[in-house]
Amino acid sequence: MPSHSGRRRFLQSAAALGMLGAFRGLAPAYAQNVPGPGGVLHVGGDRVADLIIDRTPFGYGGQQQMAVTINGTVPGPILRFREGEIATLRVTNRLDEDTSIHWHGILLPSAMDGVPGVSFAGIRPGETFTYRFQVRQHGTYWYHSHSSLQEQLGMYGPIIMDPVKPDPVAYDREHVIVLADWTFRDPHRVLAVMKKQGGFFNFQQRTLGDFFRDAKKNGFRETLAEREMWGRMRMNPTDILDITGATYTYLVNGLSPDGNWTGIFRPGERVRLRIINSAAATNFNFRIPGLAMTVVQADGQNVHPVTVEEFQIAIAETYDVIVQPKAEQAYTVFAEAVDRSGYGRGTLAPRPGMSAPVPALRERPERTMVDMGMDMGSMDMSGMEHGAMKMEPMPGMDHGNSKAKPMPDMQHDGMQMDHGGMEKKPMPGMEHGGMKMDSMPGMESPINGRHGPDTHGPGNQMVAMVQRNRLGERGVGLENVEHRVLVYTDLKALEPSLDPRPPEREIEIHLTGNMEAFIWGMDGLKFSESGEPPKVRVGERVRITLVNDTMMEHPMHLHGVFMEIDNGADLAHKPRKHTINVKPAERLSFDFTYDEPGNFAFHCHILYHMEMGMFRFVNVSGQPERKLT
Repeated sequence: MPSHSGRRRFLQSAAALGMLGAFRGLAPAYAQNVPGPGGVLHVGGDRVADLIIDRTPFGYGGQQQMAVTINGTVPGPILRFREGEIATLRVTNRLDEDTSIHWHGILLPSAMDGVPGVSFAGIRPGETFTYRFQVRQHGTYWYHSHSSLQEQLGMYGPIIMDPVKPDPVAYDREHVIVLADWTFRDPHRVLAVMKKQGGFFNFQQRTLGDFFRDAKKNGFRETLAEREMWGRMRMNPTDILDITGATYTYLVNGLSPDGNWTGIFRPGERVRLRIINSAAATNFNFRIPGLAMTVVQADGQNVHPVTVEEFQIAIAETYDVIVQPKAEQAYTVFAEAVDRSGYGRGTLAPRPGMSAPVPALRERPERTMVDMGMDMGSMDMSGMEHGAMKMEPMPGMDHGNSKAKPMPDMQHDGMQMDHGGMEKKPMPGMEHGGMKMDSMPGMESPINGRHGPDTHGPGNQMVAMVQRNRLGERGVGLENVEHRVLVYTDLKALEPSLDPRPPEREIEIHLTGNMEAFIWGMDGLKFSESGEPPKVRVGERVRITLVNDTMMEHPMHLHGVFMEIDNGADLAHKPRKHTINVKPAERLSFDFTYDEPGNFAFHCHILYHMEMGMFRFVNVSGQPERKLT
């Protein structure tokens, strides 16, 4: 085994010789087709894990960059715990900056949660911090840095917690699949560029060729009107992901598509795949062509089995599935970025070296009127043409001559309508920068007419006029595929809730942003502007209702507790998740009960959105209640 410095020199030489496409020295053992449970640290009881955080060259295809590694690999080692044991992990920081590890989805005291400035001070250069907590759950989880964009640089790894009771899921073999996105650009420079131009890394914007194609299909006037509408709103229907495959390479267990991670099986075996999305900014559509997948866990929690052919896995989510390949053949593991700009790829096969056809990328999706919060399908909106946004029946408006007659009190947040040469006159609740029109008759939210605070401030570009529960929808790009796709309404907890009480109170939070300025927050405010955090008590049953007033998905993660999603399941079997992907213009609710006091973070798990302000924490007061663990 070469020394650390010798290994580093070897990697640099390999890069110079163009050998990194084949070199797997930084991939953990579980990614390298080696026999046995390589790259696994068993933690608990007298088994103490030592984790070393350092910078190590990482690359492929003749390129390299310094990654932030855990014990020298990307991803870090599998940490394997056993329910009921005390886990001790010593984390040593060899970086020249502070670091941290957050145990994603794990129920533990606030001081062990690993969020600098919220639950502890962080780990300074040269220091060792000891995490110690009781393992109170089982399932598939993961861990990652909560400091300085280090997550984008490779600082993440998987967690498996084995149950103390017999596992209700029967399987013969398991593989961990860690999805990620990687860029050779400095993530701090990536963020700086997006702050200057939010859509800079979107290389899938519509072209003149797209215009003529759409005009041929939909008509010239309709297509021109639709383009004008998007232009007025300063939005782009191809804003699916902030960063596309033109910048990212998508990794499976630290390997690029050419690296072709391979998981071995024997035909007829029940194989458990523990799938983790550890990406910084990419949601994936996951499938294995030719193999049905039976979903048995979501975010580490057992669910009633659901057999599907594809599912969307948002950043920070985990899904466990059972597959049973019968044939002596290879199958492609395919994680397609939701904007269809690239993919991560691996293989399931009876032996190493095999591969299967890799599917072609499907057609790029685009945002819709529903994503815009502008779909009036359930309302009586006679005279309104969705394509051109024609609203001639509205009193005082004449779109033909672009002149608006005055309408009393029609102003929102100090912004009036501006339709090109239209005279600016106030209209109640109407903001065409954000398409908020809740004050117009018949245009209230189909849920309950509420949209939260009237003032979202300059940090918000839009307010969804039509808010709806979208938990039964498949997700962007999967609306029209012919096979079965998992949706959130399919999920039903296998074990009953530990707290089936109805909530005592509700907190409504709006997810807000300005894509053009790359500002993200909650209720129009960045974290630095947010003031006092929401306060709850240990043992208090609370409901949070989220409203997404932006045109992008936000995978929201609440630390230290499971969110019980109000997805139509009966009160005792609502699915428990640590991360929920909130679709554009969606209103959804979840209930929770903390059994530990302290500060627990709540944020969007798109790393750059969190960094730019879509972050809060919940302050929990009281004494620990272990009865809910």
